Amino acid sequence: MTESKAMILGCSGLSLTPEEKAFYKAERPFGFILFGRNICEPQQIADLVAEMRESVGWHAPVLIDQEGGRVQRIRPPILQHYPSGQALGDLYRRDREQGLRAAWLMSRLHAFDLLKFGINVDCLPVLDVPVEGSSSVIGNRAYGDDPDTVADMGRSAAEGLKAGGVLPVMKHMPGHGRGFADSHHELPVVTVSRDELEAHDFKPFIAMKDELAAMTCHVVFAAIDPDNPATTSSKVIEGVIRKRIGFKGLLLSDDTSMNALAGTIGKRAENIIAGGCDIVLHCNGHMDEMQQVVANTPVLAGASLERANALLAGFPTVDQSDEAAIRAEFDGMFATV
Repeated sequence: MTESKAMILGCSGLSLTPEEKAFYKAERPFGFILFGRNICEPQQIADLVAEMRESVGWHAPVLIDQEGGRVQRIRPPILQHYPSGQALGDLYRRDREQGLRAAWLMSRLHAFDLLKFGINVDCLPVLDVPVEGSSSVIGNRAYGDDPDTVADMGRSAAEGLKAGGVLPVMKHMPGHGRGFADSHHELPVVTVSRDELEAHDFKPFIAMKDELAAMTCHVVFAAIDPDNPATTSSKVIEGVIRKRIGFKGLLLSDDTSMNALAGTIGKRAENIIAGGCDIVLHCNGHMDEMQQVVANTPVLAGASLERANALLAGFPTVDQSDEAAIRAEFDGMFATV
């Protein structure tokens, strides 16, 4: 890795503009993330990923949210439509072993799909545990409404990605399931006790604390820090994520441009780093916003650099699974659903 800044950035369209290429070369983001606006056809995706890496001069991580259900950035006809986390969870509730197998298979298929384009990080599994009445922003993205199911399925999903050489990013730490607002638009505030959070929301993350990457949630946990959402809260990041959950991996913010965060984009980036996140994630590709991010984001150093290097060293080798056989097995599970 060349000396990189503590940020992961998006881009505006289907290929990099000359301005974007020069900007990334000068500012050296640690990685990139793709969204639906960046997706047109298979060769274009592969070319864009290659352009991104060429702009920074090394094989930087390229991320995507490829969950299945309504959060699937690469869709038909390029890739098949995959079921939601809840649909996988429904299978688990009928037959635990079949549910776990389905989660592994779907992630293994994601890895086959994504690596063909050069995308090597998938923002999955969703380890949030929704409660009655919570915002639909998580909703059917979750495997279930009990932490043990979510942890069980999340582990299987992560293992499937890693078997295919793709790294998982757990989200949204330490838990977005209790949010009664959509953090894309406003700030959710969770008022339950610390004990209740420990018993419910934190459990799947504790079970999977040894993964190499996670993403925060823009949620206020009033019992821990009534003044700041988790993403910018040192009390949550140090006290809960690092100490209580025991997560030692690379911690990414959720998207800086989401309106749950207060202040200018630059101030948000500054607060994200000050709160203890390792990486500022900025997704929308707007150049004016990215310029504010880079002005307020340091070069990766210290513990954050160590965690970034551990992630880069942790890319797994690809197993020898047969794609056609795995696809047939997985499709058979959902043929009648």
